[in-house]
Formats: sequence, structure tokens, C-alpha cells
Amino acid sequence: MLDDLRNSSSFIDEEETPEQESEAIQQHPSSRRGQETFLGMTAQQRFILSLMMFFMVCALGVFALIITGSVVVPGL
Repeated sequence: MLDDLRNSSSFIDEEETPEQESEAIQQHPSSRRGQETFLGMTAQQRFILSLMMFFMVCALGVFALIITGSVVVPGL
């Protein structure tokens, strides 16, 4: 299985020509402005991911405060 992965990655490297590399380098940064992605995600996907992470951190923080006794929850 790993051999197939190595073979496929080396096959992709051989397909790329030096001309294609030079064209990619010569592109002006402002022309790539719409193509900027982080981990292949769109802006909407990154926003949803950041919201999910924010709520998880808030929930874990509240649980940590309750467990350590810093916050008293009535009825517990």
C-alpha cells in the first residue's frame, strides 16, 4: 500500500514540467487573491470550523471550572 503511494507521488512529480513551475512562480500575488485557501477549505467552511472550535473551547472551559470547583452550580 505504501509503495503505491510513493509510486503515485513520484508519477505526479514527473508530469510537472519546468515551464509549468516557472509560470506558477511568475504569477503576481494579487492575481491569486481569490485562490487562497487554508487546507483546501473555502471561507465559509473555515468560518464554520472556527465557530465549532470556539464553542468547544467554551464548553470545555465551563466544564473545567465546574470540576475544579471554581464555579458553584446550584443543585449539584
